[in-house]
Amino acid sequence: MSNREIVKKLPHVTTRRLLEMKEQGEKIAMLTAYDYTTARILDRSGVDVILVGDSASNVFSGHDTTLPITIEEMIYHTKAVVRGVQAETSRAMVVIDMPFMSYQLSSEEALRNAGKIMKDNECDAVKMEGGKVIVDTVKRITDVGIPVMGHLGLTPQSIYRFGSYKVRAREKTEAEELLRDAKLLEEAGAFALVLEKIPANLAAEVTRSISIPTIGIGAGQICDGQVLVINDMLGLNTEFHPRFVRKYADLDNIIHDAVSRYVDDVRNGQFPIEEESY
Repeated sequence: MSNREIVKKLPHVTTRRLLEMKEQGEKIAMLTAYDYTTARILDRSGVDVILVGDSASNVFSGHDTTLPITIEEMIYHTKAVVRGVQAETSRAMVVIDMPFMSYQLSSEEALRNAGKIMKDNECDAVKMEGGKVIVDTVKRITDVGIPVMGHLGLTPQSIYRFGSYKVRAREKTEAEELLRDAKLLEEAGAFALVLEKIPANLAAEVTRSISIPTIGIGAGQICDGQVLVINDMLGLNTEFHPRFVRKYADLDNIIHDAVSRYVDDVRNGQFPIEEESY
């Protein structure tokens, strides 16, 4: 039996499996994806959770913030990602960001939009940013059986309120508020929390204080898992160099070189050659 066949028999990652991983000290690997081909590669490579992030607004559509992306666009990306996972091992959990203003107006509208997302995509969960202000909404959504992943710290949908992408919760008051929010989201039924760009010691305290997994991005080593934007870790985003991004490849230069050679071959009449023609 090939390694590929063995992988195909592994069970799908569920909220229960993530909780078991935290309890057993297994780290959770999470990455973003926005298309079929990338999702296939991530699932095949053993990624536990694929986040269809509203970061698609930045890296896919070229906007300066995550705010412009719509729920219809998020559904489009998620359908492609789910098909990619299903085409491979079907192991990875797929979580979709609920975009800006799809859950902030009321719990009723949030529930309706979360239901639409789940029915249209066959994904596993939704993700929402915020603390105390969304607790009632999280409870309403989880009460009907829709899993919710929370997101605290630097919340990109609130960038205009923050005014910058600097580290959050350095001050004691904000740190205490974040810790309270984490506990409130756990009580409301969230199955995991993303902690973005907060001090490592605070992320460690949150991780120890709640029973659900924490997924860090710029939040130190102690979180139960880590997440990065795929374009950042593959070196496709050359203008973004935060400390927390480790570049595992330099695809910008690799793709640039490949395309340049293709252009030269076409212009010089070296592509296609006889063996590449019918």
